Amino acid sequence: MQIFVMRHGQAEMVAPSDEQRPLTETGIKEAKFIGQWLLKNNTIFDCVFVSPYVRAQQTADALIGEFSNVVKRKTLGIITPEDSAKDVHDYLDAVCVEEQYQNILLVSHMPLVSYLVAELTTDHAMPMFQTASVAQIEYSVDKMSGELVNIVSPNDFKPSL
Repeated sequence: MQIFVMRHGQAEMVAPSDEQRPLTETGIKEAKFIGQWLLKNNTIFDCVFVSPYVRAQQTADALIGEFSNVVKRKTLGIITPEDSAKDVHDYLDAVCVEEQYQNILLVSHMPLVSYLVAELTTDHAMPMFQTASVAQIEYSVDKMSGELVNIVSPNDFKPSL
């Protein structure tokens, strides 16, 4: 199975609370660009899990808008910035077996996205994520572990968003 872990797009610095920070115009463009890249690479998701924070929801909206079909979208309260990568790993192992998912996307935040990649992979590397970056993990539910295949940022392809 493939697990894609994505950081939200660029967000405004000022808002009434961290949870309410919206994307900037650049953040929306970043998310759309990654959506287009995923689509060009024939990536279709069985489920998209999204943090409840505004910037993550807006990132998912922009990215999913590039697809003609996403089977399921679920807001997941355990993928906010300070949540436990171990708890997310346990949740994914349970839900992926039960639902028989083949490709999933998680839209979340730093530092969780880095910790989550380390938690899900055998080499436990913790990559730094630029905004709207996405890491692809080839994951074995049987082994409950995977390999980091790729990490892509909008800046890798389009330096002036």
